[in-house]
Amino acid sequence: MLMSASSEFIALCREQMALLVQGLGASLSVVYLTQELVEAPTNEAKLIPLVVYPEAVGGQSTNALALPTLNQKLLTSAKDFPVPSNSSKTENRTSEDSPEESLLSGDKIVLPLVYEDVMMGLLVTAREDRAWNEQERSRIESIARTLAIACILDQRRTWLEVQLHQQQILQEKQQDLLDNLLHQFRNPLTALRTFGKLLLKRLRSGDPNREVAESIVRESDRLQELLKKFDEVIDLGVENLAPLKLPEQEEIFVEATVEKEDKPPLLLPGTGEKEADCYLADILQPLLISAQAIAQERNLQLIANIPSNLPLVRANCKALTEVFSNIIDNALKYTPAGGKVLIEAGKQKDNLQGVAITDTGPGIPPQDLEHLGERHYRGVQAQTEIPGTGLGIAIAKQLIEQMQGEIEVKSPALNSAITSPQTPGTTFIVWLPIANG
Repeated sequence: MLMSASSEFIALCREQMALLVQGLGASLSVVYLTQELVEAPTNEAKLIPLVVYPEAVGGQSTNALALPTLNQKLLTSAKDFPVPSNSSKTENRTSEDSPEESLLSGDKIVLPLVYEDVMMGLLVTAREDRAWNEQERSRIESIARTLAIACILDQRRTWLEVQLHQQQILQEKQQDLLDNLLHQFRNPLTALRTFGKLLLKRLRSGDPNREVAESIVRESDRLQELLKKFDEVIDLGVENLAPLKLPEQEEIFVEATVEKEDKPPLLLPGTGEKEADCYLADILQPLLISAQAIAQERNLQLIANIPSNLPLVRANCKALTEVFSNIIDNALKYTPAGGKVLIEAGKQKDNLQGVAITDTGPGIPPQDLEHLGERHYRGVQAQTEIPGTGLGIAIAKQLIEQMQGEIEVKSPALNSAITSPQTPGTTFIVWLPIANG
């Protein structure tokens, strides 16, 4: 259980402590909060001192006044004897009494801070020179009730803040899930629309299959339009909806038991599937068919060099398909008409096999290279008319890291055979572990 105290509650405790000292002449006063020890085998309660007067006694700091030897005694007193207790007789004390116990000698009053049968702490006060009278005891009981009400209100506010924070985390996770799904939806939709348009060009007017091709293109256009509007709605929500929050205030955490939650994986291709040995040619071949169709429509030249004798790689096949799909899609998207995209496999280093995708686009500025892989970051490309969400490389990087691989980016591109000073281009190299023979 997480117990915290706000600065306002601390200030209130100090004000009430001042009433005890200045108005009633208390020589020692302590406000405790109870901390439920989740890890303790007996589930016993522990007293945590929140405000202590005097702040230092006998050279001891406030933290040293936790009075650990009296914790159970004070709780027992509060539980079994809710009425203030007198112990003004000090002649029975022995030399074995601890320094902490001697601090509570004299006329001692122990009152539980209880609200609706919930014990939140204790108020302990004592004085040496004289006993408490009935009127003074009544005032101390009133102070304890005030602290109990203030404490429960403070804890409820803390609970609301925790719930609000958890809700914001949940919303962020849901946003990431939705962004990933929409991004993964775009690539196959683009390929489907391209195939439909190519099929339509090859069918003569009057061919009965022409209506089917027209329907494929029409419905693909409709889905793209819906996807565009959906993006606008999501962007509006992210940009204009500020997260709700309670008024800011400084908090003092007395003690905390925090359980770390495992971050659930985002809904990505291949989630839950085991890695396997696979041939890169089998992964790339269907992607090259789609890429060739898109390149033809955009007046681009797609060059592929995939040797047939490549060693097996260890990877999540579905996830790896998404990685190559995202990177190839970026290369085609950012290469102007008349440009080239080169896909080469066979590179090796440190027991890793690499696939390089090179384009003849404008390249990536150095300042953007530093942020490559951050979700929704597009850099200078955000100022162009080229559509994008800044998620493709971020998703690819996350998936590759899960497969113990890496993505290397070079801009200007490494391959000078297809690039020029006017079209410096970019090279993405996907490195994957070579399967153990």
